[in-house]
Amino acid sequence: MPFAVYLLGFAVFALGTSEFMFSGLVQDVSADLHVSIPDAGLLTSAFAIGMIFGAPLLAVFAMRWPRRPALAGFLIVFIAAHLLGAASTDFGLLLGTRVLGALGNAGFWAVAQATAMDLVPPGRKGRTMAIVLGGVSIACVAGVPAGALLGARCGWRSAFLAVAALTLLALVALLPALRPHGPEHTTVTRLGGELRALADPRLLLTYALNALVQGASFCTFTYLAPLLTGVARIGPQWVPVLLVVFGLGAFLGVAVGGRIADTRPHRVLGIGMAALLCGWLALLVLAGIPVAVFALVFVQGMLGFGIAPALSSRAFYLATGAATLTGAFTTAAFNIGNTAGPWLGGLAIEAGFGYRAPVAVSALLLVLALGGLGFALRINSNSDRR
Repeated sequence: MPFAVYLLGFAVFALGTSEFMFSGLVQDVSADLHVSIPDAGLLTSAFAIGMIFGAPLLAVFAMRWPRRPALAGFLIVFIAAHLLGAASTDFGLLLGTRVLGALGNAGFWAVAQATAMDLVPPGRKGRTMAIVLGGVSIACVAGVPAGALLGARCGWRSAFLAVAALTLLALVALLPALRPHGPEHTTVTRLGGELRALADPRLLLTYALNALVQGASFCTFTYLAPLLTGVARIGPQWVPVLLVVFGLGAFLGVAVGGRIADTRPHRVLGIGMAALLCGWLALLVLAGIPVAVFALVFVQGMLGFGIAPALSSRAFYLATGAATLTGAFTTAAFNIGNTAGPWLGGLAIEAGFGYRAPVAVSALLLVLALGGLGFALRINSNSDRR
């Protein structure tokens, strides 16, 4: 595996830490900038919305640029956004820096996935995607708890500065590892060609499946704290431990899932989604038992992230010749899921169904995903017959 792929994963770790660490900093930002906690929570929503809309738009512009300077430019924008955010004393300015950081993140994700695919042989897309996605799972395991701890000890601004420093380190390490004139840094298709490749209904279904599976995972992940304290009756000091358990499961899932995604993708998706559904149903029933909660959160993190490389690499296998926009829409689908899932879980809680409700929503999303997978496989079978 080319070393540059691992460096792309490290950069994703730095960017992913910023995306998810805010759950542990909301209260500090609220107190420091004198805004309500719901208003401070908009900083997370603004980042996600910037990712959803920014990835496709910036990918279109990035198609005109060599990939090496494009990656560098997006990382520089991300670093600048975090330095401005750390220095801001106005909530509106901080909100703007989160949108700016999301745009840098979105552009980098779109180009990084396309670059990683071009660095490896055609039959290793799943394993390559697992390394890149592994940055997200490591962010859940180490980056997010570290950011929350640093924010608690040194203030939320220090977490922003730490992310900027990590990203700068990734930038300095990545540029020498990418050949300035290698084939992975050239644009081989035009916008019209990529858009035609994206019209494949199997590809659109793959994006929908990605959004549904990620929505299910992040729906419950977002409300693990009230589930643990309100249903399982465990003290709040165990919440960070549970988040790390989820992250460890996610890291193991990405590592294992990526190794088999290229050779048995349909089996990974079918068995993985069915197991995920069973896991959410089990957690729904056993949420009052602390040991069961910890065990199932680990398993669900492993399964949810274990099928992610198969979903992401399937998009690249289907959209041959449209690498940049494929990466962009894969990024957008991922963020639609981790935005819509928590929103639906919150609606269920507000409707009075209690803190188990997000788990039920996760199960329902998996039922839809399994139905979509069956339809996708039928379309694929009909295409093969032709």
